[in-house]
Amino acid sequence: MKIGVLAMQGAFREHGKALESCGCGPVEVRKAEHLEGLAGLILPGGESTAIGKLLVDFGLLDKIQALGRKGFPIFGTCAGLILLAKDIVGSNQPRLGLMDITAKRNAYGRQVDSFEIDLPVPEIGDNPIRAVFIRAPYIEKVGPEVKVLASFQEKVILARQGNLLAAAFHPELTEDFRLHKYFVNMCHDYIHS
Repeated sequence: MKIGVLAMQGAFREHGKALESCGCGPVEVRKAEHLEGLAGLILPGGESTAIGKLLVDFGLLDKIQALGRKGFPIFGTCAGLILLAKDIVGSNQPRLGLMDITAKRNAYGRQVDSFEIDLPVPEIGDNPIRAVFIRAPYIEKVGPEVKVLASFQEKVILARQGNLLAAAFHPELTEDFRLHKYFVNMCHDYIHS
């Protein structure tokens, strides 16, 4: 099964390695034609305004939006969460706007304020996952169709809405790939539906 990783900025190579360890063939996506034949797409971290602009410049924004509306699985981490959000506090930057959430950018401070926690995520198992936060957003508001999978300090940091999965942190920067495996299962369900 081939799963794409948007390869414009951020830790896309690390996401690729995580997918490989889940038995998938990662595909680096930089052009619209790279989306063909994929079972899903990961939007990695980076600078969300820059990535949004690149999505427009490379003709990817509308194509990814259309796929997402048809049930194509998309997993956004950190900046990817912001790009999935319907609303972004204080910003009108380009975004996919597919997920009924309101994102708050840089919600935990600057790079120097980065941190890691052990995060309980009952949906993927009894043991907590290691969550790495780097200039992380959080989800300020969720719509009725959004399932909250994890919170930290009473802020939503992991959520799912059907075919869309959003994490405020960087699961690709750890050796625990259970969240990637969860997304791979979403992709598997999609191609077999």
